[in-house]
Amino acid sequence: MPRSRTAEEILRRLVFLGGPSRAESAVHVEHIEAREPSYADWPEWADPLLIERLRANGVDRPWSHQVEAAELLHAGHHTVLATGTASGKSAGYLLPALTRLLADANGGANYATAAGSRVSTTGADNSGTDAGADTGARDSAAGAHRPAVSIRRGSLSRGGATVLYLAPTKALAADQARRLRELDLPIPPAVCLDGDTSYEERRWIREHGAFVLSNPDMLHYSVLPDHRRWASFLRRLTYVVIDECHGYRGVFGAHVASVIRRLRRLCAHYGADPVFALASATTADPGATAARLTGLQVAEVTEDGSPHGRVLFALWEPPLTDGRGELGAPTRRTAVAETATLLADLAGEQVRTVAFVRSRRGAELVSVMAREDLARGGGSGEKIAAYRAGYLREERRALEAALQSGRLTAIAATNALELGVDIAGLDAVLLAGYPGTRASLWQQAGRAGRGGQEALAVLIARDDPLDTYLVHHPEALFGKPVEATVFDPGNPYVLWGHLCAAAAELPLREKDMELFGPGTHALVNELGNAGWLRRRADGWFWTRPERAADLSDLRGMGGEPIRIIEADTGRLLGMADGGSAAGAVHPGAVYLHQGESYLVRELDLDAAIALVEAKDPGYATYAREVAQVRIVQEERAEDWNSHCRIACGTVAVTSQVVGYLKRDSRTGQVLGEEPLDLPEHTLTTKAVWWTVTPAGLEDALLAAPDVPGAAHAAEHASIGLLPLFADCDRWDLGGLSAAEHPDTGLATVFVHDGLPGGAGFAERGFAKARDWLTATKDAIKACECRTGCPSCVQSPKCGNGNEPLDKTGAIRLLEVLLKPS
Repeated sequence: MPRSRTAEEILRRLVFLGGPSRAESAVHVEHIEAREPSYADWPEWADPLLIERLRANGVDRPWSHQVEAAELLHAGHHTVLATGTASGKSAGYLLPALTRLLADANGGANYATAAGSRVSTTGADNSGTDAGADTGARDSAAGAHRPAVSIRRGSLSRGGATVLYLAPTKALAADQARRLRELDLPIPPAVCLDGDTSYEERRWIREHGAFVLSNPDMLHYSVLPDHRRWASFLRRLTYVVIDECHGYRGVFGAHVASVIRRLRRLCAHYGADPVFALASATTADPGATAARLTGLQVAEVTEDGSPHGRVLFALWEPPLTDGRGELGAPTRRTAVAETATLLADLAGEQVRTVAFVRSRRGAELVSVMAREDLARGGGSGEKIAAYRAGYLREERRALEAALQSGRLTAIAATNALELGVDIAGLDAVLLAGYPGTRASLWQQAGRAGRGGQEALAVLIARDDPLDTYLVHHPEALFGKPVEATVFDPGNPYVLWGHLCAAAAELPLREKDMELFGPGTHALVNELGNAGWLRRRADGWFWTRPERAADLSDLRGMGGEPIRIIEADTGRLLGMADGGSAAGAVHPGAVYLHQGESYLVRELDLDAAIALVEAKDPGYATYAREVAQVRIVQEERAEDWNSHCRIACGTVAVTSQVVGYLKRDSRTGQVLGEEPLDLPEHTLTTKAVWWTVTPAGLEDALLAAPDVPGAAHAAEHASIGLLPLFADCDRWDLGGLSAAEHPDTGLATVFVHDGLPGGAGFAERGFAKARDWLTATKDAIKACECRTGCPSCVQSPKCGNGNEPLDKTGAIRLLEVLLKPS
């Protein structure tokens, strides 16, 4: 398809290729008009050579928000720059940071910038979770990789300023390092510090590094515990850049907030007081979020001066199929299958497209099915690939290069590509299901049209309550502010490990208690009583033999990553998160890797190995999990009426993968079920729950046999709708319902956070409970099905196979709950 076609022409062509049924799929099309640029003059203090090189790289004049942020940072104000995707936020912090480094270089050593004078930088990585969880901070440095380019060792000054850049993914850090090197400035080369960095490179960085790009994990596991060897770098630290800071949410955000406070404490110990520069996608109240992350007062810059091409945003509902679901209800074509077809159509028309898919398995399935569809139509399936975490580094680098060069036309990706490398020239973005927040929605949609051209974005609804609600209620997406970034730096389940790590770095003293928050003093005393810390005259000390940093798992992986190995050859295919391995690579699971199917023979959790064999059984597998919830402590509660009560607090959730379903990948039809015997896992977290008395059940016209199905249906629907009221994704949540729960003695519905210690989602549900549960009731009532379907009360992750469910009973139960007192 010619690149000159508009987004409207691409959408019309996409509808035409699918025939008459597709015309009904585009439920709503939103027109987002272009935005004109707002320019500013270069700051007078900016280095002339830097301005010259920025102009040579296409920045003729800075946009207003870039200069506003640069001026604040240059004046010493901690600043967060929160503007849209592709708005050039990096210039806002690079102007003051590089100007400072150039001033030092002019007065000190002269760094050549020709080939051979650069320090090698490690390859970008997004392993682990698909936001780039495994940054390799705990990898062995020895033999991590061979340098791509060499270091020229010359007269290197150790007296100048240093800059530390932190990114949530290796890919983003590596992309930023590449862009810095392209400026070809006479300063020490920008270098990446991560798990792939060799011992010799780390030593060079410690002694001579000026602009170091790393991640919070490396800071936590390596730099801070080894701070005495990093003393020279920390003593000269002038700017700390925290990029994509909106990604630090939930428990991960709480961990990073503690890491930043530990960094500030060590900087102060060495006499440094760096200025913090934060960059964020558009988010609610970015100044307050940045202050919560850093513990500092932060100025905010939110007025976006960059231009933006016109965007056509379609809300797409897949058509109904001839099949019937588990309860006999009509089913829609799966979002994965619909996305694959659309991706194939766009690739066949030479429209450069990225399809964002929720899971790694989903990304693989979309790429496989899209290649098959394109090949059946006479096209080349080689133009489509998958991109996700879990691939080896070399595989990801090859995919990134193919995308950049245009050798690949279309790609199915997880959120590993939501941040990371900058891909120019994309014409369209497909989103296979709502990504959980409006912030992520706009971040993913913004990957297209980054060159200022028009772009098409299509949100393809999954057959679940939330997605169905959104495509039929566009006002819930468009014209609404993005969510606040939710995390609690004082979360004791997170903070205790970092206090131990801080004590191992330097003894904790009274002045440190304020830095880590108001609950710190009591928590330190508790750690002392439990034997984790020991009090002496000059502070609290870490005296245990293990590494204190290893007590905290920043990404919540829940254990050592699982290596996926081909049994017949011994070849390492990829990695799986330790915490999710039982559900992802259990015996009998179908594992997809770059379009090839493998069957898991064995999972050895002790050895952290899954053995697989190359085999395509013709189906996909979905783990079945059972869970129990025990109330540990009720912290807040409200009586809504004489029959109903809502509460929130701490709960213990015990879960176990007990089997798996075999499903047809295209239709979702269940083909069979197999049992599994895997160990239990206990999670202590936060939950919101509500109870209904027997008299309330009578008012709802629910006899005893009807209560389990009604409560179960209400639980599913409420989990599906909570992401509208809390900054979360339904996959961040879990739930349980009981006709008579042992801790309450009443019919009870729980919705709990899916991470240790909680992430603030359940508390937000409690705070907005009436609005949330009213929307839940309304969504069930508005669904056109008769007995319940995936669009209202069925759940794609139900451990009980969506049985029993009672749609009508759920409505009556919620009506009694919401009845005024």
